[in-house]
Amino acid sequence: MSLRFAMVTTFYPPFNFGGDGIGIERFCHALLRRGHHVTVIHDEDAWRNLAPGREPPPKAHPPGLEVVRLRSRHGLLSNLLTQQIGRPVVHGRRIAQLLRDGRFDVINFHNVSLVGGPGILKHGDALKLHMAHEHWLVCPSHVLWRHNKELCTGRECLKCVLSYKRPPQLWRATGYLERELRHVDAFIAMSEFSRAKHREFGFPRDMEVVNYFLPDPPSGQSAPPTPEGAPPHPRPYVLFVGRLEKIKGLDDVIPLFRERITDCDLVIAGDGDYAAPLKQLSAGCERVRFLGRVPLEQLASWYRHAQALVVPSVCFETFGIILIEAFQQGTPVLARRLGPFPEIVEKARAGELFTTADELVAGLARLRDPARRAELGANGWRAYVDHWSEAAVVPKYLDVIRRAALATGRSELAARVAAAGAEAIR
Repeated sequence: MSLRFAMVTTFYPPFNFGGDGIGIERFCHALLRRGHHVTVIHDEDAWRNLAPGREPPPKAHPPGLEVVRLRSRHGLLSNLLTQQIGRPVVHGRRIAQLLRDGRFDVINFHNVSLVGGPGILKHGDALKLHMAHEHWLVCPSHVLWRHNKELCTGRECLKCVLSYKRPPQLWRATGYLERELRHVDAFIAMSEFSRAKHREFGFPRDMEVVNYFLPDPPSGQSAPPTPEGAPPHPRPYVLFVGRLEKIKGLDDVIPLFRERITDCDLVIAGDGDYAAPLKQLSAGCERVRFLGRVPLEQLASWYRHAQALVVPSVCFETFGIILIEAFQQGTPVLARRLGPFPEIVEKARAGELFTTADELVAGLARLRDPARRAELGANGWRAYVDHWSEAAVVPKYLDVIRRAALATGRSELAARVAAAGAEAIR
């Protein structure tokens, strides 16, 4: 029972920066494997304006996936108008036509901040979802990181966006966003924490929770993969994976490898605007190594041989794909006791949490024990299979659609979604 999906987002691989684009791609591919048709509509202008002079590596999309890349000679103006007015201007007519003429059963909006803002939500007459990969629905800066220096515990939005050197979005003070939300039939948060944080900051609609996921393990695999071959690094190491930004918290971790942690190294996989200050902070310390960007297919070996994955983010993340990537490889996690990380680590029973530097050092010392590391790694792998694999998550996503269809009187669509789910199980 085939369904037609439209995925509308600002960023999509290879024109993306972080984990949300990869997460959306995995949803698309999972739906394709179940026999559905998927069209992705994304804003190439936004990526090019934020990454001037760069060209992403070419990427082949699987058969059945239609990717519409929005680009114009007015790219910067297009994004600025959308950011300021809160609706698609330059690409508005084309987006409306695509969503009207595509005969979609489901339109899933993702990060729409620069592809169309709240005004994009009215286009199309299919059942509509909004998946909150960031906190854009309640935060102009998306990340609840106030004044670019601290966790947001209360709104100071005008002063905050000016500290980011961004023009204020006046439409946020008019009720425009709340009015446009009526076009959406169901909202999805990526974690229980993110759902609670949306509620705390006044988001007026109920939200479902559907986590990110990773591909299912190969058929017959019943345990985490065993590290094979020589380790990719000559000494024991802790791994960091992610964009190099101040909010990722490496400022708190790097000095420990200079002053207190001498029996293993810190290996950093990723790049970003904050790379230069971090390299300066680690200058002269041989126990810190920067890899730059590492392709996903090469990360598996780095995960498998690591003592732990360290996740020191100081902001309110919505999930944390890298945690379940570590679990998939049987690697325990050492994560800050903040945001969704306790929810994930405690559910998996696969790591240590820290708040202070002393707790981080002590947690890492415990993870040096091979028996404990093996136990936590096995726990994490089982949790990945049970909670964060494609087979575990995609049925929950489809059930959100089924229930939203029933709630909005689309009984025929609800029956088709249920039938599609039953076919996938067979």
